[in-house]
Amino acid sequence: MAEEGGDRMHDEYDPVISADDALPGRPHRPFDVPATHHVTGRPIVPPWPDGHHLAVFGMGCFWGAERIFWQLPGVFTTFVGYAGGLTPNPTYEEVCTGRTGHAEVAGVVYDPAAIAYDGLLGPFWENHDPTQGMRQGNDVGTQYRSEILVTDEAQREVARSSRDGYQAKLTENGFGTITTRIVDLGALYWAEGHHQQYLAKNPRGYCNHGFCQVAY
Repeated sequence: MAEEGGDRMHDEYDPVISADDALPGRPHRPFDVPATHHVTGRPIVPPWPDGHHLAVFGMGCFWGAERIFWQLPGVFTTFVGYAGGLTPNPTYEEVCTGRTGHAEVAGVVYDPAAIAYDGLLGPFWENHDPTQGMRQGNDVGTQYRSEILVTDEAQREVARSSRDGYQAKLTENGFGTITTRIVDLGALYWAEGHHQQYLAKNPRGYCNHGFCQVAY
């Protein structure tokens, strides 16, 4: 995926980086991850309550993305991490080189009896620009791409339907083509502890998320 935008909607791109060019990574996580959420005190690592589901979204810098979701009713917990790439157990610094293939992602554990998956997709679409390819505003790089990483076919169908519906609204209002890819989750790696719930720990920290273009 060398392009920053696109002339069509994608369900997947070519690999962001080849296996030969990817950093080797390591068999184990090289840092500790806190067990609990800084805001809610709930666990940010499994196990989670029975009946809860996991949703994973890439929408630029993961600090602001995570904050959007932990405020939603029906969301049990959130965390940030790296997904969609090749390097096992990457560090933040490695992801920022572009040589792991990962996107910065927000993980969202939700109760489908309280909030539907589509109820998470509305805030996802509205609070970033899904037409920018490998960037989000001034944040440029493969780790900032827009991506929905699905855990099953039901999520995939809802995600595709929501993308198509949102594209129609963008087109009607004169905006461009969605470049968000919808792909299987695959391996998911938690980010370092200081990145977890970053904007709760640093209320004046950097965030470029907010209502961008068109209501979902």
